[in-house]
Amino acid sequence: MRWLFSVYRNSFSNIQRNIWILSIAMFINRSGSMVLLFTSLYLTNDLHFSIADAGIALSFYGFGSVLGSYAGGWLTDRKNFFDVMVFSLISSGLILLLLLFTTDPFLISVVIFMYAFTADIFRPANSKAIAVYSTIENRTRSVSLVRLAINLGFSLGPAIGGFIALYLGYKWLFVIDSITGFAAAVMLLIYLPRQIDESKHSNAVLLKDHKTSAYRDWRYLFFIIMVAFYGISFFQLFAGVPQYLSKECNYSTDTIGLLLGLNGLLVVLIEMPLISSLEKNKKIFRYIIFGVLCIPVAFAVLILGKGVLIWAVIYTFIITMSEILAMPFMMNYSLSRPGQERQGQYSALYSIAYGLANIAAPLLGLGIAGKFGFDNMFYFFIILSLITALGFAAINKMDKSERNAARN
Repeated sequence: MRWLFSVYRNSFSNIQRNIWILSIAMFINRSGSMVLLFTSLYLTNDLHFSIADAGIALSFYGFGSVLGSYAGGWLTDRKNFFDVMVFSLISSGLILLLLLFTTDPFLISVVIFMYAFTADIFRPANSKAIAVYSTIENRTRSVSLVRLAINLGFSLGPAIGGFIALYLGYKWLFVIDSITGFAAAVMLLIYLPRQIDESKHSNAVLLKDHKTSAYRDWRYLFFIIMVAFYGISFFQLFAGVPQYLSKECNYSTDTIGLLLGLNGLLVVLIEMPLISSLEKNKKIFRYIIFGVLCIPVAFAVLILGKGVLIWAVIYTFIITMSEILAMPFMMNYSLSRPGQERQGQYSALYSIAYGLANIAAPLLGLGIAGKFGFDNMFYFFIILSLITALGFAAINKMDKSERNAARN
């Protein structure tokens, strides 16, 4: 027990105060973030959308996310990242409340788009904040600490949200999400410094010319495509899998919420000590590739499990290991590749990758499931995940060749 306590203590040591403040704010915000998880069920169960129509409506989240991430990157390179984060939290909370007043499919799609646009302006600013507040040596752990806070909130949100949806109705989820967004903004305003000396911002610049535009860094663009492919497969956790558990396995919303909450809880328990032990090894693509390969294993478990609850729990564990291994190291690569002058651009593209994934995940997942069945949906994403792993392996090989050439 003393050894375990020591592992956890060392995992959290030497991380800057501002990273802790940012993490607490993210915990507050994510404790209410239930919208993306339960909106598909709200649309099909309460508003009686078809599965395919729900997928189309949810795809507007991805479109808003892409444009919001681009706008966030543009703003982050030109404005104070603190101001961008606060604006995003407040405006997205206000827009989300509009879902209380409409049942029209077109207006719902517009509100989802606007919500995603304002919410994802936050992402590049948040990425720059992590880069500025961290050092090269503790950057992956700083990323993981923020992710831990998000997932701790994420473990509470779905579990509570499932019961709220079941007993009070889905619309209360929108109210709670808005309130927690406002509370996170207040937390940043009170405790996080608005001004900071960014000249002390250090980075392990991987580019020969650190002023290179992200849009001309072809290797990074290929990396972004692979991140998007990964996101499309992983986001079935929120798009296709809840529908599978509801329609095929007859799970109730509170059971689905508890399974999604287990994902966040496992991240909280496992990620920080694991990343603390792994970040000393600079071969980050090894962990990214292994994380990607967890996805086909997880989907195979669901296919073989045939709705038995224990197999759904095993799926949750495996998909969580994918997230723990892949996401922190992918973000570390994104943060460490550019110089300070292009941090917003690179972070925006990284966020855009997930925005594109949010567009494609419900369209592909729910579209394939609606026409060809859930098993064929899983087979499709198993193949896509294997292709993604090969793509990351190719990037790793290119990076190795460049480093070897630089030594010679």
